[in-house]
Amino acid sequence: MKISGFTFVRNAVKYDYPIVEAITSILPICEEMIVLIGNSDDNTTELIQNIKSDKIKIVYSVWDDSLREGGKVLAVETNKAFQEIQPKADWAFYIQADEVVHEKYHKNILEACEAYVNDKNVDGLLFKYKHFYGSYDYIGASNRWYKNEIRIIRNNKNIYSFKDAQGFRKDDNQKLNVKPIDAYIYHYGWVKHPEKMKNKVNNFHSYWHKGDELEKRLVKSDTFDYSEIDSLQKFTETHPKVMQERIKQKNWTFDYDISYNKANLKDKIKNISKKILGREIGEYRNYKII
Repeated sequence: MKISGFTFVRNAVKYDYPIVEAITSILPICEEMIVLIGNSDDNTTELIQNIKSDKIKIVYSVWDDSLREGGKVLAVETNKAFQEIQPKADWAFYIQADEVVHEKYHKNILEACEAYVNDKNVDGLLFKYKHFYGSYDYIGASNRWYKNEIRIIRNNKNIYSFKDAQGFRKDDNQKLNVKPIDAYIYHYGWVKHPEKMKNKVNNFHSYWHKGDELEKRLVKSDTFDYSEIDSLQKFTETHPKVMQERIKQKNWTFDYDISYNKANLKDKIKNISKKILGREIGEYRNYKII
């Protein structure tokens, strides 16, 4: 049973993406790691080249900026990376530039891949998520954060990245059949110095919007305002080992009163429905659990 990893990145240094941590967090369970580097104006290439591993295969790409609206270019780049995976791989492990896997989940991931490798009804494996916000000490606690997503897919080239590259579909827009596994993705996309966070958010909006709509969404202040959040909870567990050095280098302060919860009525109804039905009313699922 063979697992290949794949990811894409552009301007990782400029926008402070933990891409090295993302890659190294899954390297131990992958036989190869495809890293698609987009046309960058920083030292992204050198950053990846300095990772000491012969598993890494670097591929270069030029982004089609005309596909920015709706995040389509992100799916295009994901598909380019996926196509580079060799046919011998059974599974493809997709990791985004701000996602990290804790080493404590490696065993569970490997066991799940082994358990379903011969079950062709299973298209992918569904991970749970922890979304960090403001600092490494808090995670999102409201329903605005997605709870699950597919991060391991079968090495079947009829599978493709969907919309803005958050999930996957197959054949003629069919949802993937997935098995949930006991493993989390740690999402650090909302943890940066406020100045770098502002730059990252504005850049991200440019992949989704243009014209007046883009102008309306851009952060105009010097730094990103982390206080505009509805509900957080304290993170009391350990971070992945690969994140320890980055965490030590944190050079800003963010504190949040977890007793202050701005959850709205919709969130409260969703929480009640989850307790009674086992799932939220109106919960979006880009997959079929089998």
